[in-house]
Amino acid sequence: MPSQPASTHAQKFLFHRPKLAVSLADIVTGDAPIGAEPTLCLAAPRRTGKSTFLRHDLGPELENRGILAVYVDLWADMAADPAHLIAEALKAELRRADSLPVKAARAVGLSKLGMGGVSVDIDRIGQAQGATLADALEALLERTHKRIALLVDEAQHALTTEAGLNAMFALKAARDRLNTRDDARDGPNLMIVLTGSHRDKLSRLVLNRDQPFFGTSVRSFPLLDRAYTDAYTAWINVRLAEGNRFDADDVFAAFDAVGRQPETLMRILSDAALLVGDARELKRALADGATELRQRVWDDYENAWSGLTPLQQAVVERLAVEGPQSAPFSAAALQAYADAVGEAVEPPAVQGAIEALRQKNILWRSARGQYALDDQGMAEWLKARTEKAGQG
Repeated sequence: MPSQPASTHAQKFLFHRPKLAVSLADIVTGDAPIGAEPTLCLAAPRRTGKSTFLRHDLGPELENRGILAVYVDLWADMAADPAHLIAEALKAELRRADSLPVKAARAVGLSKLGMGGVSVDIDRIGQAQGATLADALEALLERTHKRIALLVDEAQHALTTEAGLNAMFALKAARDRLNTRDDARDGPNLMIVLTGSHRDKLSRLVLNRDQPFFGTSVRSFPLLDRAYTDAYTAWINVRLAEGNRFDADDVFAAFDAVGRQPETLMRILSDAALLVGDARELKRALADGATELRQRVWDDYENAWSGLTPLQQAVVERLAVEGPQSAPFSAAALQAYADAVGEAVEPPAVQGAIEALRQKNILWRSARGQYALDDQGMAEWLKARTEKAGQG
């Protein structure tokens, strides 16, 4: 079944990717020939369609297979602890699974749900002395009689707090507990899909033995392709005057130039659609809009870079090259910094540079003291900048 728009008459364009949803659902459920991979990690840049896919394609595909899909966006409330957001999502599902309306349950003093021998206090899930996430998930399994798929969007945000990281360990424990039950012989009872907009950060959950999902590989989430822009071009052209419509080739070229970000493409098309002209004018407007947006982002990187000290620049370059395996205080790193700035560099100076970079929102630090560039686009810009300098 090909990827397709939801409707050519909808007020808001929504592009479905059913083939990809089936493929990923087969992998996590065990319907694929290779067997089940109950934990999937998918990485792609921000604003490239991951969240839309989880909510409108993968979730519904799993639900159609009789699996309860629970979606959690760890960036839904940046001020909230990721562990709290996961607990709240499970509380909401347990309340939906309860036969009593919530208000009625409170009126008679019922906050606990007893299900197949598993009893949890909904209000204390994830709290000290309360039910664990594993308890909550097992209770949900017992109450709904459905296998569960937990879809955690922007999962790397869990690494920013100790509680968030502990929640990831709790989910791993829940997965192991539920998937070793006797009723898991025909497929995993708990499937976990983690997505992230920062591959290096997401990798921190899987690379080392002391991380919750060690051994799981981080896969690249497929970016939207020509099928998306062709469908969107057809959808929008129906709404434009016959002599003021877009060419599919031009739209895809603009989409590719801005990193295949649907929202960015929509802004460019919206601006260009205000023109009343021939195809050449629209073509130029699309190309100019894409170039202007890309240049604006790269100018921001250039401005940020020029405001850094030589040592701060050396730290950023090292992290950009080394990625998730970076050890910013190692002997090799100190030598690289020294080579870059022309003098010996000691760890205290590196620590000062790192703290300054964190204040500038250029560097990210996990709760366990691991580092990465906050915006991976800066690494791409640095690579292009280095290549350009080499050609010059």
